[in-house]
Amino acid sequence: MPDNGPHLTTPLDVRTSESPGWFTSALATLPEQGATAVDGATIVYRAWGEPGGPGIVLVHGGAAHARWWDHIAPLLVEGHRRVVAVDLSGHGDSDHRASYSLDTWAMEALAVGGAAGITSPPVMIGHSMGGFVTLRTATLFGARLSGAVVVDSPVRELTPEESAARAGVAFGPLRVYPTFEDGLRRFRPVPDQPVLDYIAAYVAEHSLRRVDGGWAWKFDPNIFGRAHLTPSLLTRLECRVALFRGEHGILSQQMTDVMYDKMGRVAPVIEIPDAGHHIMLDQPLALVTALRTLLSDWDHSRPISSPM
Repeated sequence: MPDNGPHLTTPLDVRTSESPGWFTSALATLPEQGATAVDGATIVYRAWGEPGGPGIVLVHGGAAHARWWDHIAPLLVEGHRRVVAVDLSGHGDSDHRASYSLDTWAMEALAVGGAAGITSPPVMIGHSMGGFVTLRTATLFGARLSGAVVVDSPVRELTPEESAARAGVAFGPLRVYPTFEDGLRRFRPVPDQPVLDYIAAYVAEHSLRRVDGGWAWKFDPNIFGRAHLTPSLLTRLECRVALFRGEHGILSQQMTDVMYDKMGRVAPVIEIPDAGHHIMLDQPLALVTALRTLLSDWDHSRPISSPM
């Protein structure tokens, strides 16, 4: 029977192993928390670094939330960047809506950058469904971004979260767990993959909310009813773009080639070795290193024009 929410096939102990020093230090860098109104909904965000100057907006995947980035964001502040992670509507602690669309989420992701004190066009980095949001933002508001980074987001296919929801094997009507611990034990990423247990435990702890009768996942199941992003919507963007893929993720080389062609053959393609789809859960330091390298290059180089 489907569990109607993220779950583990084996129990997850929220203290399964000792966290390494880098992870503990990253979480000790406490963010500012804020909110802004977008089209009638309150959108919550978390921000690291000093306001002003260059910035990064981090966009989570479907049914996830801003705190999937808590161990990543503090490591991207170097260079005096302001780093902001958004809870899209229907996710995390932001408001739910009657319906959802990539266009609305694009407006939300862009709005939190300004609300959080980013004073110049930011780089937007999106994972999975958040990559679709990032690409849609770059399509609609490309001149207001300095770059778009898409992390394991295959435009041709449904994300694994969307596929699971439409197949009825996850993300259905939210189940209420009698205790917080019961909910934690049912957490798993979709698609399931090996993860670092201390990161999964942290993310799981912040994925539940108290409801009548117990605890439920924070996301709104209606988020999966939105229109899909197809290759026909991809085009040459006004900002720089980069494609990241996990070696064992869901963005195939064939799909990468299609996206590369559609966006003018100017997007670098960066593969993270031995990573699954949820790269921040299994290869976080490799992801940070690759992002730092890309951002440093973009800071000191000019965009490459597409071929005639």
